[in-house]
Amino acid sequence: MIARRMMTLTLVALALAAEARAQEPAGWRTGEELVFHTFSIAAIDPATGESGVAVTTRNACVGNGVPWVRKGVGAVATQAATRTEYGYELLDLIEQGVSPEDALAQRLAADENAARRQIGVIGVDGRSAQHTGTRSQWAGHRAGPNYVAQGNTLVGPEVVDAVGESFESTEGAARHLADRLIEALQAGHLMGGDARHGEAQSAAVIVADPRPGMARREDGLTVQINVCEHEDPLAEMRRIYDAISETLGFRILQQEIGRDVYQLKLMLHELGYYHPDADDVSPEDDDWNVYTQDAVDAVDRYRAEQGWRTTVPGYVDAATIARLWSDLEEAGTAEEVRRRLLEVQRIRR
Repeated sequence: MIARRMMTLTLVALALAAEARAQEPAGWRTGEELVFHTFSIAAIDPATGESGVAVTTRNACVGNGVPWVRKGVGAVATQAATRTEYGYELLDLIEQGVSPEDALAQRLAADENAARRQIGVIGVDGRSAQHTGTRSQWAGHRAGPNYVAQGNTLVGPEVVDAVGESFESTEGAARHLADRLIEALQAGHLMGGDARHGEAQSAAVIVADPRPGMARREDGLTVQINVCEHEDPLAEMRRIYDAISETLGFRILQQEIGRDVYQLKLMLHELGYYHPDADDVSPEDDDWNVYTQDAVDAVDRYRAEQGWRTTVPGYVDAATIARLWSDLEEAGTAEEVRRRLLEVQRIRR
């Protein structure tokens, strides 16, 4: 009996282990190293002292291994047969005063797999260095003022050229470094990007800012967007960036209008929150279906009395609506409100 139970437990353990392995991206099963066929840009903004990296690939979770930044020091992209240690090793050496060129040469000399690596490094002073090992498909790099761009397993050199040209075109523009990095990657993507198709895709951008008060974190990291898997990771990274920065256009701005607004006003009126001194609210009223400021204020008073907190004025969600109907039921007026809303809710299409 005991032996049978032990055999059952063993089979369960093996099944769980197999399931865990099945959830691991196949491209990651390469021993200690991850292989990221990638294009990236590491750059600085001399006006702000920011350093950043943006990267995209056809494998999952590229942001977990390729990009490295350190405030006031510089940025590193370590890809192809990715050795993540290059990130902090190179930044350590640069922080100690070693030039990016000498730092990279030192670390490559100690790496028996240097021919499989691709690395771009730039210091906050603008000095940079790059290395591209030998690969069967196109791989190469390009450097310019305040950036290094590199890629492997790409459709051709036009990808890295587009990344560099885009970044150079925004030099001195009134734009944040992360914004420029994302746009530069998109330019490379439009030129064909990664030569593979149909696989999981990811993208990431990170930026560190050394200026006091710019970051909430001690390490100065201000932007850290890691799209681990998406069918269009660059578009998703742009969407997230625009939403976080609240860039105009990330959402539609409008004053709400519709018959549901009248329903809300009527319910709030019956409970004494909206125009409590008026005898009634009616579809004949001016702005009867417009979400006006007085309606917003009524919602805020109602939510406050429920003990609910929100940073969005006039926020009405499913919980708010359910509580309104519950209060109307308790007051004995819910059925009358429903009766009055029958005409307003009638479909006439």
